[in-house]
Amino acid sequence: MYRPLADEIRPQTIDEVVGQTHILGTDGMLRRIIESGSVPNMIFYGPSGTGKTTVARIIAQRTNRTLRKLNATTAGIGDIKAIIDELDTLLTPGGVLLYLDEIQYFNKKQQQSLLEFIENGSITLIASTTENPYFYVFNAILSRSTLFEFKPVDAQDVLPAVDRAIDYLCARDAVTVEIEDGVQAHIAAACGGDVRKAVNSVELLFSAARRVDGALHLTLTDAQAVSQRSAMRYDRDGDDHFDTVSALMKSMRGSDPDAALHYLARLLEAGDLTGACRRILCSASEDVGLAYPMAVPIIKACVDSALQLGLPEAQLPLGEAVILLSTWPKSNTAYLGIAGARADVRAGKAGPIPRTLQNVHADGTGFEREQGYKYPHDFPNRWVQQQYLPDNLVGTHYYEYGENKTEQAAKKYWDAIKGETSGGYSGR
Repeated sequence: MYRPLADEIRPQTIDEVVGQTHILGTDGMLRRIIESGSVPNMIFYGPSGTGKTTVARIIAQRTNRTLRKLNATTAGIGDIKAIIDELDTLLTPGGVLLYLDEIQYFNKKQQQSLLEFIENGSITLIASTTENPYFYVFNAILSRSTLFEFKPVDAQDVLPAVDRAIDYLCARDAVTVEIEDGVQAHIAAACGGDVRKAVNSVELLFSAARRVDGALHLTLTDAQAVSQRSAMRYDRDGDDHFDTVSALMKSMRGSDPDAALHYLARLLEAGDLTGACRRILCSASEDVGLAYPMAVPIIKACVDSALQLGLPEAQLPLGEAVILLSTWPKSNTAYLGIAGARADVRAGKAGPIPRTLQNVHADGTGFEREQGYKYPHDFPNRWVQQQYLPDNLVGTHYYEYGENKTEQAAKKYWDAIKGETSGGYSGR
């Protein structure tokens, strides 16, 4: 039966695991816990192919507990009950070490069914997830577990795994290889920090390699073909999506067009045109805002063009949009203004609307009530002093002029009209 190469050469010791030096290095916390032999309930969080399952297996090998494995995508309450029924029997003399993969797919009831047993120590839980555990794992489980984050593996750290895979296949299949310069480095870089992808790429490369003069030739062209697009990590419903759109918007806000183009490229390569357009539209108002009010119609035109064109041509107007947003002056005064106003409304600071601003209507007697509203267009410079905010908010300022030239020009205009600076404004 076929067995994937990544499983065949899975590390058997901590020292064979590549990457994760922050937790598995010489002084890493997880390494010290494993070596102590006293293993608590743990949750491993991180992208696929970073060693979560491998480390769990190594832990199982170093404990006297019976290993049981479940994958939450296919397991149910019945599978959990079957493990519970084994407790305190000859099948599990030292208790159970349960490795629960993809715990985010267990609902609240399924997760809670484990609580009693991980609480009394009859089950030691090691759960893994590719999603943020604070969103998907219930607090009762989190509070009883120690969380360790597994990170994408650097290309330099992936290289030993690539070389190990090549050496293993040469020995297993009794073949010699001729390897072009750059093959290993490309595979290590193209896997996107996923060691499993890198090892699988090596296996595919061997399968496709041409035999010349008795030796397999591993070419850079073939390596590029078997690893194409594999560096992309993206899930439209998961952390990858939210991290990427967040990075795009923060790069535009930070006025870094190169970074903004990079994250836009990630979204477009993943086919997420909608996610890119939403962030770009939002940035026009939130980050450029009143520093250049024409940003909104210009960016809207770019987005409309992108949606009409579709991919791949949509990259042209969207590339233009993120460069413009990254290089235009910035102002978040409009965002701060509406955010402050909404905060007051939510806090109940919403007194009666001044009578002068209310809609003209009858008071029930058939006669219109005196409103007292002053129509600004009837006054010099189209402005007149009167109260607009409710009584309990008089004097509140939600909007403060930004330091950019557009808002400062508006400030100068209104300061002059309202008499807040010397030399009144005389024009209309």
